[in-house]
Amino acid sequence: MNSCTVFGIPNCDSVKKVCTWLKENDVPFTFHNYKTASIDKQTLSEWSDAVGWEKLLNKKGTTWKKIAPDYEGKILDENLAGDIMLEHTSTIKRPVVITSKGISVGLDFEALKSIL
Repeated sequence: MNSCTVFGIPNCDSVKKVCTWLKENDVPFTFHNYKTASIDKQTLSEWSDAVGWEKLLNKKGTTWKKIAPDYEGKILDENLAGDIMLEHTSTIKRPVVITSKGISVGLDFEALKSIL
C-alpha cells in the first residue's frame, strides 16, 4: 500500500475516522493540519484541477453558513471558491487524502481504497 498525506483538522470526526482506518490497515501517513500549517494556492489549485472546486468547497459546514452572507450577489466560480478556501480553510471538505495514485475527498472509504 502507498503512504499518504491526510489534510484536515484534528478535531474533525471525518478526519479522525480516516486516520483510525489508516492506522488499523497499517497504511503509513502524515497529517497536515490546516489550522497550524494552512494550505497554499498551488496545492489547492492542483486539487481543484483533479476533483473540481465544487467537490472541495464544503457548503454544508458551519463556517460556510457563517460567511455565506459576505458573498451574496457574487458569482461563485473557481477563482472565488479558491480565495474563500484559502482564507477559510474550514470550508475545504475534509479529509483530503493524497497518494501517488490520486486524491480522495471527504469520508469515502471506497475512494480511499482506490488510491492506496
